[in-house]
Amino acid sequence: MPGGATFRKARAGAPAGFFRCEEAGLRWLGEAHGPGVPARPTGPRVVRVRAVGDDRLDLERIAPVPPTPAAAARFGRDLAALHDAGAPAWGSPPPGWSGDAFFGPLDDPLPLPTGSWGSWAGFWGEARLRPVAAQGLERRALARADADDLARLADRAPRWDTGEAPARVHGDLWSGNVLWAHGEAESVAGASGPDEVEAVLIDPAAHGGHREADLAMLALFGAPHLDAVLAAYHAEHALARGWRHRVVVHQLYPVAVHAVLFGGGYRTQLRRMLDTLLA
Repeated sequence: MPGGATFRKARAGAPAGFFRCEEAGLRWLGEAHGPGVPARPTGPRVVRVRAVGDDRLDLERIAPVPPTPAAAARFGRDLAALHDAGAPAWGSPPPGWSGDAFFGPLDDPLPLPTGSWGSWAGFWGEARLRPVAAQGLERRALARADADDLARLADRAPRWDTGEAPARVHGDLWSGNVLWAHGEAESVAGASGPDEVEAVLIDPAAHGGHREADLAMLALFGAPHLDAVLAAYHAEHALARGWRHRVVVHQLYPVAVHAVLFGGGYRTQLRRMLDTLLA
């Protein structure tokens, strides 16, 4: 393991397996980047794990730098390649992990169901919408009408199913989980040089999911140079027709989680999205 500074994520009393699940996700995403990768665009760089325990995760420390349009374009290409690496099934967890994963902040993550669904529609309805509706009711964060409408959307999920195979997704790809750093000095397939800027992925909720969900998360909270990311992604792997109209579909679950955890304006945003999709 290369040397260098270490960043420690820690929480006493973390849910059982929380940090080991994250480590498994980082390892799975990182398999598409580095030595031995075929001579084609590789997956994005992924933060290295130094050590993992029940209450901590030690990671390489990333020195952030401003992103550039060129780095954003490379990230778009690399993200498409990561997604193309695929997953065994819709909802499948990273290899080496079984049981629920986690989605949300370190101090209060929600369980993220994993499993093996035969279609995206089944996965989205049964592993995302119905569970978050139940969580919202349990925490009294959502009204019964909100939960009922999430269930109605689960029933209608096939209308947004593009029929694609499951992608290997980060799963929580908001802009804060994409760091920008100078390229690694060591020579690996597809790596940037030390004077170039590249994206580095952190904090995944990795699973077999829809490629459009990662892209929708980038848009949700405003990733830098997003147009460059999307253009380069589409050039590497053309998105299914109508993908722009499905952005709200793929943003629904993370907004629902924010509504459950934080309430306030997120519940209002969720209500607007439900009204739009059920119209």
